[in-house]
Amino acid sequence: MRAARILTAVQHEDDQLEFRWGNRRKVASTNSNPSTTFACEKGPVTGTRGVAVTNHPLASAAAMEIFAAGGNAFDATVASLFALTVVEPMMVGIFGGGTSVVHLAGGDVHVYDGLATAPASTRPDSYTPVADSWPDYMETRGRENRVGPRAIAVPGNLIAWCEMAQEHGRLPLEQLLEPAIRHAEKGFLLSPYLATCIAEIAPDLLLDPAIAAIFMPGGLPLKAGDRLAQKDYAQTLRAIAEGGPAALLQGETGEKLRAFLNDSGTWVTEEDIRNYRVIRRDPVVGTYRGHEIIGPPPPCSGGVQTLQVLNLLEPTDVAASGFGTEATLHRLIEALKIAAADRLAVTADPAFVEVPLERLISKGYAAERAGDIDPDKARQQAARILTNESANTTHVTIADGEGNVVCSTQTINSLFGARVIIPGTGIIPNNYMYLFDPHPGKALSLAPGKRITSGITALIVRRDGKPAFALGLPGAHRIPASAMQGVINLIDHGMSLQEAVEAPRIFTWGQEVEVETGFPEATRQALADKGHTISPVDHVAGGMGAIRFHENGVMEGASCWRADGVPMAAGGGTARANTSFWPDPRRGRVY
Repeated sequence: MRAARILTAVQHEDDQLEFRWGNRRKVASTNSNPSTTFACEKGPVTGTRGVAVTNHPLASAAAMEIFAAGGNAFDATVASLFALTVVEPMMVGIFGGGTSVVHLAGGDVHVYDGLATAPASTRPDSYTPVADSWPDYMETRGRENRVGPRAIAVPGNLIAWCEMAQEHGRLPLEQLLEPAIRHAEKGFLLSPYLATCIAEIAPDLLLDPAIAAIFMPGGLPLKAGDRLAQKDYAQTLRAIAEGGPAALLQGETGEKLRAFLNDSGTWVTEEDIRNYRVIRRDPVVGTYRGHEIIGPPPPCSGGVQTLQVLNLLEPTDVAASGFGTEATLHRLIEALKIAAADRLAVTADPAFVEVPLERLISKGYAAERAGDIDPDKARQQAARILTNESANTTHVTIADGEGNVVCSTQTINSLFGARVIIPGTGIIPNNYMYLFDPHPGKALSLAPGKRITSGITALIVRRDGKPAFALGLPGAHRIPASAMQGVINLIDHGMSLQEAVEAPRIFTWGQEVEVETGFPEATRQALADKGHTISPVDHVAGGMGAIRFHENGVMEGASCWRADGVPMAAGGGTARANTSFWPDPRRGRVY
């Protein structure tokens, strides 16, 4: 096993702080406590033909299987996402939603928006809210928007994945689904992570006999090491392999889905599913210290928030301040507060709400707001942002040797989505209706066809027109802050890829500041002395998956300790052209 490399900090007499990552070093001045020391728990991989970083080893293996069969990054991504619906069923499914930021080998970039939408039959007052203030502001009578059939929004995942494979992949859909079908039919062993998730929401799972029969046989949650097979879902996947996304409404699968839509009380109709359209969007693009930052646009808020914070940090010498120092973290916290205050302007479907996108991501706007950052004390806390976005998401970062890159975040929102199964299909639908404000007249209020909003921050970063690195992670509204910290870890702090994804993180939206316990107590106290309300936490957001692109064509992949993530890479290749054993090319003789 590869030994973990340790980030160390050495304080010198001349008030210089020297950072060392293995054989790396960076010197930075500091006037407060020394920086953070941490050990990496996982190791990276390298390859030239393809790299896949997902949050489950079987999903990464599915991508490698597709690379070995001649597929590209798009094929590998779709195969891994279908596999994740089987092995991470609590996080992602074909009845969910998500966003993919893609970079084509020729340099073009665009975004597949497969986010879920409000059904046509819904209205701003479709639910009865139980409170007008936090923490119950987003809750409704009977938890209708959270658990059960009425919590389901119109899904986009299946169509978006199939469109991406058809437009940019080279292998047939049937082949891309083979790993997922195999794991659903034959089963796989539960990780402790999945077992914990089942136990965590066991009371809700017991409310639906169909989902309880799979994950709580005999009324007891499956345990780590148990084998989980999902034969109904395997049959559904076979139908999709043969008929594409239209198979949901055809044959036996269609009959079962229609029965659910007609009899369960859900808002979603067959017409909603037929009318759903994937939107091809232009990404938001900005710059940071000579790097081009490419992210998802609204209704995803993450790309905008990331660029806002990076614009606010750029005028300062973050590298000189050092990783994990009180000075660096204080400025980062204050920048996050400013972005949080603007979040409501970008947390809405741009088809329904005007979004001042260009202004928010401009350097000029950052210069205007920079004066709001006091280097010596914390600003007053901002008003709380109301959201129920779930941290239970998955992410894949996948690239091939041709120059194609896919950075994709997908989810069914809460753990196990609506916590029901469409009988006879094995499909676990989303509970995305929980993200709409149940109060009429608000930016996030329900409207027919309105897309949900998300903190998805799938980032592709280029240098001199070529991919430098790509990263993303699950974690709901904590995603943008975490992804942005990954960016500054690589660009400002000179970390290795593994260190960048595993480094301790912070998060705030203007109230308390969540600080991972990987930061020293002295640093947390120094921030408290500046007026921050500090909340120590075990982890901020989920498992980051990243790929770095080196000049020699080598790609490096890394995943962090916050999830079951496993990076895998493919190297080697076919034999040299015209290589043959008969005749022997060196002797020119036939044997």
